[in-house]
Amino acid sequence: MKKQKFLFFLLVILFLVIILISTSNSYSLASTPKFVNKLQKAFEDIESWFMKLATPAAAVAVGVGLFMKKFSFGDEERIRMSKKIIRGTLISYALLLMIDLILSAIESIVS
Repeated sequence: MKKQKFLFFLLVILFLVIILISTSNSYSLASTPKFVNKLQKAFEDIESWFMKLATPAAAVAVGVGLFMKKFSFGDEERIRMSKKIIRGTLISYALLLMIDLILSAIESIVS
């Protein structure tokens, strides 16, 4: 019985706090909170960091695949593995570029 009274009291207090916050003059529904701005900036920084890192990483992976193919000396397994590395790298880099394009298109539509 005490638990039910406590939960009811907690819900009433929570409801009153929500009502007070939503009706107060200092609270503006049109502004963006600082936390949201910081979080959005952090995600933009992470995205730009990934894009800056992706191009050299793709180049290194394609280079490794080409060197594997060049120095395989006829070993079919190494040739097959190098083709998988090159193909996988190019597909992954293309997907990353497409995701960046899609995100920038969505961002331009929203704002």
